[in-house]
Amino acid sequence: MTSSPPVGRVLGSADLVVVGAGIVGLAHAVAAVRRGLSVVVVERDERATGASVRNFGHGCFTAQHGDALRYAMAARKEWLRLAGEAGFWLRDTGTLVVARADDEYAVLEEFRAARDGQVELLGAREVAERMPAGPGVTGGALLPLDVRVDPREAAHAIARLLAAQGVRFHWATTVHTVEPGLVGTSRGLLRAGRVVVAVGHDVDRHFPGLAEQAGVRRCALHMLRVRDPHGRKIDPAVLTNYSFLRYDGFGVCPTLPALRARLEAEHPDLVGVGLNLMFTQRPDGDLTIGDTHAYATTLEPFNDEERDRLVLAETARLLGVRRLTVRERWRGVYASAGRPFLVATPMPGVRVVSVTSGIGMTTAFGLAPDVLDDLLR
Repeated sequence: MTSSPPVGRVLGSADLVVVGAGIVGLAHAVAAVRRGLSVVVVERDERATGASVRNFGHGCFTAQHGDALRYAMAARKEWLRLAGEAGFWLRDTGTLVVARADDEYAVLEEFRAARDGQVELLGAREVAERMPAGPGVTGGALLPLDVRVDPREAAHAIARLLAAQGVRFHWATTVHTVEPGLVGTSRGLLRAGRVVVAVGHDVDRHFPGLAEQAGVRRCALHMLRVRDPHGRKIDPAVLTNYSFLRYDGFGVCPTLPALRARLEAEHPDLVGVGLNLMFTQRPDGDLTIGDTHAYATTLEPFNDEERDRLVLAETARLLGVRRLTVRERWRGVYASAGRPFLVATPMPGVRVVSVTSGIGMTTAFGLAPDVLDDLLR
């Protein structure tokens, strides 16, 4: 038998109630506090445990396109400011993109031409100065505006900062109903001037029709934490040729289709699992490596070991070592749809917001002010 709160029990009220304490929900709370609003955040778990803590901690600002690029550049300023205020670990050291063939370097040359001042081309020796790599590196590029954080720490630190600023958190509290001016939870009712529902890939748990209309699915990622085989500090995040196929910013490069065709012909298994061969170094020196992509509305609960094998083998080849020592494995899950952002109004005074492209950490702090501008208008 389960118990329920007394009918009509009121937990409190706020100008804004945010459902979800992942990075997208926290970004809306941060933007609301900036406006002097009272804020309540409701989270079903005891702390954020979803995509916001399972990622690379990579602010991949430069490789975005369109609205995502605009949001990303605004988010960059917010990440730098929040790191100072909340005291979490951040490295403003950019992204290193490694080229291991002439056609890959050609894409980087085209990308630099499209992003004047945001991309610095590097020779093979300059790449080697920044990271240990196996044979075959022809050059690369540095994207100096990108940042890194520790995703296992950053969201929790931001939540603590918000709590110190007066935001009320209801942890381990499930939202049952959302309607104009009222949010019903497992602990009682919250009166809300406005509501933002930011539950990532679980949009369909609250608004199934909206999720179906937007084509929201779940994307599962295979990711691993491995011991750094070289024991060397690697300041930037590291991307590779497969990253060109994952980030929309590279879509402006005229020779990208030819590179894609080559990779599909030479490595159909890697392209088939949606490999984005990249890594970031954690504060303790270990490497977060990955990742692969699989899409479904309801994901199978079983992890395919072959995907982990491919990630480990390709990362070892990139780093010029025979094998890697695995410390942890996990599955990341984020929302995916045909467009990178879902912002919907299912009823007056309510916005459903989800970053549906795996760039929540990169764009949320730029997206949230736009959403609030519209919601409060």
